[in-house]
Amino acid sequence: MDLHPVQEDQQDPKPRSYWSRWSKQDFFPEPSFQNFNSYKDALSHTPSRLKDRLFHRSSDSFELLQLPKQSENSMKRCLTWWDLIWLGFGSVVGSGIFVITGQATRENAGPAIVLSYAISGFSALLSVLCYSEFAVEVPVAGGSFSYLRIELGDFVAFIAAGNILLEALVGSAGLGRSWSSYFASILRTDDTDFLRIRVKSLPDGFNLLDPIAVVVLLVANSIAMSGTRRTSVLNWIASIASGLIIVFILIVGFVKGKTENLVPFFPYGAKGVFEAAAVVYWSYTGFDMVANMAEEAKKPSRDIPVGLVGSMSLITVVYCLMALVLCMMQKYTQIDKDAAYSVAFEAIGMSWAKYLVSICALKGMTTSLLVGSMGQARYTTQIARAHMISPWFALVHPKTGTPIYATALVTLISAVVALFTSLDVLSSVFSFSTLCIFMFVAIALLVRRYYVKDVTPTTDLIQFLVCLFLIIGGSTGITAVWNKGMRGWVWYVVLSVIWLSGTLWMALLPKHRVPKVWGVPLVPWLPALSIGINVFLIGSLGYVAFLRFFICTAVMVLYYLFVGVHATYDVAHQIEQEPKTEQGNEIAS
Repeated sequence: MDLHPVQEDQQDPKPRSYWSRWSKQDFFPEPSFQNFNSYKDALSHTPSRLKDRLFHRSSDSFELLQLPKQSENSMKRCLTWWDLIWLGFGSVVGSGIFVITGQATRENAGPAIVLSYAISGFSALLSVLCYSEFAVEVPVAGGSFSYLRIELGDFVAFIAAGNILLEALVGSAGLGRSWSSYFASILRTDDTDFLRIRVKSLPDGFNLLDPIAVVVLLVANSIAMSGTRRTSVLNWIASIASGLIIVFILIVGFVKGKTENLVPFFPYGAKGVFEAAAVVYWSYTGFDMVANMAEEAKKPSRDIPVGLVGSMSLITVVYCLMALVLCMMQKYTQIDKDAAYSVAFEAIGMSWAKYLVSICALKGMTTSLLVGSMGQARYTTQIARAHMISPWFALVHPKTGTPIYATALVTLISAVVALFTSLDVLSSVFSFSTLCIFMFVAIALLVRRYYVKDVTPTTDLIQFLVCLFLIIGGSTGITAVWNKGMRGWVWYVVLSVIWLSGTLWMALLPKHRVPKVWGVPLVPWLPALSIGINVFLIGSLGYVAFLRFFICTAVMVLYYLFVGVHATYDVAHQIEQEPKTEQGNEIAS
């Protein structure tokens, strides 16, 4: 009987300070990394451990209940649907609508740019629906990392995690440099690089140092560290102010614009509309950051669908209307590619309004940085909870309820990248990573509905895999034919029939899991369509984007083989032993 108080004392040591975690055990607590001999032994078992990890799938309960314990302190549930709508608005509505619209309208679509934004918005909404179902069922900070870990396995999730971190770093660095460029253009229109420092000894693309971008990143991320609720309130106040400026732009555009500027509506044909849709799609990215806030939503089953779907629907309407008024204010052949709205206001005699446009664009980039910082840090936190990187980064501060170490990691690396790397180098890597994640999440949703381990019959699983192969194959084929410039209808019909056959066959298969609270409608049609669109957009990227993506992925695989596979193997098997140990202790008692 006297053993129980002693056991309680041993189990409840004095809590350590958040700021005093600097020992090797804090960074590498896994048995494989205790010393050189243990690491050498772990490496000798790499093949068997890799096999174990390749076929291992996590579970909803493990992601929801076990992994958050690694953070020691809980994140605060302080966000409502109102917060999530404006977090979505603040994350997505950055500089894209002001920067990309002019180029896409003049060179690709003409007034039909409105349809391009509608198509891209529909595509983004499909991905939002997939994210929403997962976020309701598994409301954790990991977002797509956790979803893929549950449905597609540990290794695929790691590849996704590596690309998520790459996206986080590249996205933040790109936004920081965009902010710097736009701010410089307000002060001096003839040279947007005049605030940067040129270093002749460095190669092109890396020789313009940008200290302004570094300062902006440090300030935005420091605010995000201070508290989720505080950052959210600041975001929605700024977003509402930005919304008022957008309303002003729309009113002036409809009053001063001329409908005759919309003729011809399709100067570049259907091809131009779809090419422009691929270009403007990047204006919609950022919503996945909001899905990462699920762990801090007060009522995830209500707040997440309303927040994500509501914000994306609002953004799509805003983008279409803004594209329409731009084409009404100026003939598409006269629209400026770089500063479309500012030049359009000058053309109607309201040159002073360009400053409102600049304020709105800078505000958009600032809130995108704020929300992006919050989402990226939570990605990193869940990845660290799984021990794919050091669990030190999973720690949540007891007072602020935010993952300060994870935020600092993303901040410092992105600041270094932003200091050296130009926008054109950053953008291609970011685009590929983002689209791959969206495609994988749509695939994971189909796996979730149609395959449940130890429940789904083998025949159903084989049929499902064949259907999935047909969907992906048909989508890839259509993309390849389009990019080769083959405009004959025969190939498109054949490949569309392949995609349609796979989707229809899958629709006839029995579903072995149904959503508990909220789910994507019209499964498998909407996820299959999302796969097709994302594959098509990936195919629109250039050769260099593919090359950089595969080089980065190869580096991630090397890291996984030498570090990640051993850390996750140790943690998984330690957790498996815990119930046996507890059972043994109960028997001994």
